[in-house]
Amino acid sequence: MQQLPVMESFYTLQGEGYYQGHAAYFIRLGGCDVGCVWCDVKESWDASKHPYLTIDAIVNQAVQTVTQLAGSTKNVLCVITGGEPLLHPLNALTTALQKVGFLTNIETSGSSPLSGSWNWICLSPKKFKAPIPEIIPLANELKVVIFNKSDFKWAETYAAATNAQCKLYLQPEWDKAAIVTPLIIEYIQHHPKWELSLQIHKYIHIS
Repeated sequence: MQQLPVMESFYTLQGEGYYQGHAAYFIRLGGCDVGCVWCDVKESWDASKHPYLTIDAIVNQAVQTVTQLAGSTKNVLCVITGGEPLLHPLNALTTALQKVGFLTNIETSGSSPLSGSWNWICLSPKKFKAPIPEIIPLANELKVVIFNKSDFKWAETYAAATNAQCKLYLQPEWDKAAIVTPLIIEYIQHHPKWELSLQIHKYIHIS
């Protein structure tokens, strides 16, 4: 029976990107080989430090948590994140989540092969380990973290490879938000195909 390393799971609001402000159940899987220097969940990197749970246990916990507050899991967003979730085979997990009514959403750097059945794919490419080219056209959402001015040109290389319906977001790196947010605002004014993504969960102090 398949097991996955689960660092944490919780029901909250999605704080960034296309589904910002929506209720969402998060499943954060352990394990990452990307190693962003500014990562705010570095404790997720080592999968061996987190309990391995069966698919049934993960899904049962999700159902119990969400139905206790929302009454149903129907069309509730379930976000699979990490770490880098695509280090793990996700077909069984996503199939089980969709079977009980969840909409499945992945947040990934795209640096490992895609698995799973997804209602929404958020691709957040990283310079530390590039995404697999085949994943880029499949993204529903491209979310690029801006750390310095050179990241704008880098972001455009990925935007050019997305599909025509893909939503494009620029997001300030949290620790440099005061510096880069004004740069992002100005850039979007000149390049209106992009939108601003803010980590509102950090501003309103929720998980």
